[in-house]
Amino acid sequence: MAIFVVGLVTGTPLGLLISTSLALGITSGILSSILTNGSLPFLEHTFQITSPVRLLELSHPNNVLLKRLLTEAPGTYHHSIIVGNLAESAADAVGGESLLVRVGAYYHDIGKIKRPYFFIENQMTSDNPHDKIAPSLSTLILTSHVKDGVELAREHRLPQGIIDIIEQHHGSGLVSYFYHKALESDRTETVTEEEFRYEGPKPQTKEAALVMLADSVEAAVRSLQNRTAGRVEGLVRKIIKDKLNDGQLDECDLTLKDLDIIAAAFVRVLTGIFHSRIEYPDIAQEMERRKKRAGTRKQLTEKSGS
Repeated sequence: MAIFVVGLVTGTPLGLLISTSLALGITSGILSSILTNGSLPFLEHTFQITSPVRLLELSHPNNVLLKRLLTEAPGTYHHSIIVGNLAESAADAVGGESLLVRVGAYYHDIGKIKRPYFFIENQMTSDNPHDKIAPSLSTLILTSHVKDGVELAREHRLPQGIIDIIEQHHGSGLVSYFYHKALESDRTETVTEEEFRYEGPKPQTKEAALVMLADSVEAAVRSLQNRTAGRVEGLVRKIIKDKLNDGQLDECDLTLKDLDIIAAAFVRVLTGIFHSRIEYPDIAQEMERRKKRAGTRKQLTEKSGS
């Protein structure tokens, strides 16, 4: 605008003035775009911030780590997508950073790429490698996926917010199955809980805690037999309560009211995902009654016809 006014004052031909102003405007826009996009990685790294643009880029299925997860650990990939849906829904409900939560969930288990067949979601046959090794070694392999994931994330320069989610999504939780298996096989009382816990840290943010809860809930509901709406909700609330009682949520800013809202959000999403496989008792009973009534009417019709 200033150039245009100066040109008018100095008597510059109008046509030349307009063309010059347009050229300068276009050039300025291009340069601004280049400088902004070029400086984003520097600003994100320096000030430990993550832009929505970067998160959207990382959420694309063609990202190298997500492609590796899909091809090398397909069960983990699909688990992570559902965890992302659960965690994002809960983040929307309690005011968390929903995009960071969703993308962090996509990457939370990338460490499983290193040893995919030691994780049940990637075992396509009945052969389980854990049957051949000690519970303590199984625990070491399972818990190491957190450290492996952090290393992969840093190698690929993922944002610190996502690295934090990877590192904190198990907190100091107990690997209960192998802990109890070790107790059964070792009667000398030398087995301690500390040997069968993740190293931590516990979730420090609302976002990391949401991924932790969504991760545990998805795995549990996936293995639940005879899924009814009531059983799904009961299991969701039990898992959240167990995490709370174990102290895993002590260092984040979730309230008891938040946890109730989160449970309701999880149940809504899970009902949508498993709706064709969840049995609703009232509906099932009504269908059974209708079948019986139809059968009775058929028998009466046959008798009256004879």
